[in-house]
Amino acid sequence: MTARVSSALLTSITMAAGMALIQAAPASGQVDMSCIVRSDMVPVEGRASPLDSVTFRVAGQEVKICYGRPSSRGRTMIGGRVPFGKVWRTGANEPTLLRTPIALSIAGVMVPAGTYSIYTVPGEAEWEIIVNRSYSQWGQEGFYTDEVRAQEVGRGKVASERTDSHVETFTIRAEDLSDGNVQVILL
Repeated sequence: MTARVSSALLTSITMAAGMALIQAAPASGQVDMSCIVRSDMVPVEGRASPLDSVTFRVAGQEVKICYGRPSSRGRTMIGGRVPFGKVWRTGANEPTLLRTPIALSIAGVMVPAGTYSIYTVPGEAEWEIIVNRSYSQWGQEGFYTDEVRAQEVGRGKVASERTDSHVETFTIRAEDLSDGNVQVILL
């Protein structure tokens, strides 16, 4: 099953299989926009799930999401290999990383400028989006310890919708909306 998550968030991010709407909030700062690669855990060369990123503008500022791109390879991903109701790193390898020089609202969670990990809890009707200050841990769910959980900025829920077409490789993309918000889609 492939899902598309959608919901209105503040100048907005939307995240799909889950989609979250991201909205800008006042405040800005300098943020390193590079992706963090934990080659000590799995060498970058030969990874089955390559690292990718998407950069988009919110309120005139660049925001970046870095993530691993797992492929289904004949498996059921969402609702299968990635079970409903369980915390997921929202990609592969390292946790999905959000870098923002401005404050955002993500799925209703106010997120100050900075660097965060994004986890999700997929569901058939909605996904839970988790924004966390901790981002140096390995992304595998077993590494989402009580210590990491204690660093959550917040959780918000967004509606999901099925896609009729098969998606072989997990993709995050950003779409500008006519109201000036940005929708981030997880497919």
